[in-house]
Amino acid sequence: MTSARPHASNAGPARPRSVLLKAMLALLGMALFVAFLGLGSWQLQRRAWKLALIERVTERVRAAPVAVPTPAQWPQVNAQQHEYLPVTVSGRFLQHKTVLAQAATELGSGFWVLTPLQAADGSQTLINRGFVPTSERQTWLPESGAPASESAQQTITGLLRMTEPGGGFLRDNDARQQRWYSRDVAAIAAAQGLDKAAPYFIDEGRPDLARARDSAGMDSPGIPVAHSTWPRPGMTVIAFHNSHLVYALTWYGMALMVLVAAIVVVRWEKRQAAPAHKTL
Repeated sequence: MTSARPHASNAGPARPRSVLLKAMLALLGMALFVAFLGLGSWQLQRRAWKLALIERVTERVRAAPVAVPTPAQWPQVNAQQHEYLPVTVSGRFLQHKTVLAQAATELGSGFWVLTPLQAADGSQTLINRGFVPTSERQTWLPESGAPASESAQQTITGLLRMTEPGGGFLRDNDARQQRWYSRDVAAIAAAQGLDKAAPYFIDEGRPDLARARDSAGMDSPGIPVAHSTWPRPGMTVIAFHNSHLVYALTWYGMALMVLVAAIVVVRWEKRQAAPAHKTL
């Protein structure tokens, strides 16, 4: 009879990784570590830039109003130098060309009342005259076929704002239906037949002065605030999203995780390379 031979045991120490695989893992780890450190440092630079921007805009808003850019200066108007700049402009409101753009404010949902102001040279500037609640929509919406009308000559003071093209979140402006979800100056000018419109609009009023009047209970010197008086100007919200420090800490944390993982792997490799047992 043929005796059965014992099966060879497959148990044994785990085979160490090849030199090539170790090199690839080391290169990958170093690349991730450097990349995460770089992204964290970049976010710190972005944070410094954002803080400087906030300081610059804050100083700009508090400055004395200046005349609006002339038509010859319109091509040079940009957000970095002109956004939230206090300005004054004189002219007559083209009441029959008013449009309403949807708004969400601290007073609730409603509309911005946007009326072109035509200057003596024929140029038009879209003025955001303020907020009205939904219940006031029909009051400020021009009647279809209404005759052209102009207001008396007046001077408006407010903050220069850049156009908001396209529409709102998941909603596009519809000029034919007069449904505006953003203050898209070019689209509104085209829909209302404004052939010499400025590429920006102006938020009438200044938020710092409006808050001061509201806190004092005065609409203007000696006149109490009438909270039912619409539109309500001076409601510009000046806010900048600044989460760069959080992003930087996140990237630095991921770099630290890569470093810890590398230490764990190195220690594990050392244990695997050591003899599984000592010869007695």
